[in-house]
Amino acid sequence: MKNQLRVLRAERKWSQADLAKRLSVSRQTVNAIETERYDPSLPLAFRIARLFDRPIETIFTDPEDGEEMKSEPEKSK
Repeated sequence: MKNQLRVLRAERKWSQADLAKRLSVSRQTVNAIETERYDPSLPLAFRIARLFDRPIETIFTDPEDGEEMKSEPEKSK
């Protein structure tokens, strides 16, 4: 999954260790997410979105279509 984590972190001048501490994960986890070797769990993705005050879909994108991930439209009742 593509993501903007490195860019968001750099904008705040945080090290990977700084971000890891804020997210309660290891620096290695932050590195693995940034290098797209690991997709975060949904709870971790929500923590990342809250920390950066951005919707999840603006941080993580679907690599298959290169667009922001979009939720399915709600069905009419």
